[in-house]
Amino acid sequence: MTVYVDNFMVRADVPHGGRVVRGRWCHMTADTRAELDAMADRIGLRRQWIQHPGTWKEHYDVTLTKRAAAVRAGAVEIDLSQAVELYRRKRAGVDGAPPSADAPAETIF
Repeated sequence: MTVYVDNFMVRADVPHGGRVVRGRWCHMTADTRAELDAMADRIGLRRQWIQHPGTWKEHYDVTLTKRAAAVRAGAVEIDLSQAVELYRRKRAGVDGAPPSADAPAETIF
């Protein structure tokens, strides 16, 4: 079982209370929700920040700083096409093999 971080790196300004978090954002997902939440806890994300909870699209949006922290904590770096393949497998209910590097990219987030 694995936690993954992609290289989406989209620029966004995200409201957070009385301030705005500006930066580049990526996605962090995992083979299981338990692993995803455990990594979120490890790198200081609030569980309430999960996106699409309980669905095949569940993930956390992470800044580059949090992405680096996840990698240091053991997350596997994948590119966007690998992320797409991973979400396709999750949508289809298929577990097991890690995403391959040659999967076609499309927007699914």
